[in-house]
Amino acid sequence: MKKRILLLIVLVFVSALVLITSIAIAKDMTANELVAEAKKSICEISVSEAKVLLDEGGYIFLDCRTSKEFKMGHIPGSMNIPRGLLEFKTPKKITDKTAQIIMYCKTGGRGCLSTCTLCKMGYKNAKNMDGGWKAWEKAGYPVE
Repeated sequence: MKKRILLLIVLVFVSALVLITSIAIAKDMTANELVAEAKKSICEISVSEAKVLLDEGGYIFLDCRTSKEFKMGHIPGSMNIPRGLLEFKTPKKITDKTAQIIMYCKTGGRGCLSTCTLCKMGYKNAKNMDGGWKAWEKAGYPVE
């Protein structure tokens, strides 16, 4: 009986320690801080580099904006998986974890976070297009 009580005390102590540690590590982060943190762990390419890759072919251009935004205009041949559904739909639509993926959104923030998510999901060649859709349009590149 004493061993069980001692074990229970140890378990409660360890659980409390884990909780305290996770609370101490957690901090409030703004959206911009989250994007800045994600940028540290992903590869980004410029809009002009993305255009070269589009022309070369063999790359999946993945638009993580909403369906409504996508319908208003997108990079030719791109696929739309909104950021909120990325973890659920990507494995079904892109089964090859070595696929060459160029992610983009409106200005780069959602694309950055989405690229980070894809990397965590095991996609080895996901890159974010810095500046997103707005930069693509500003450059005068083709749109659908």
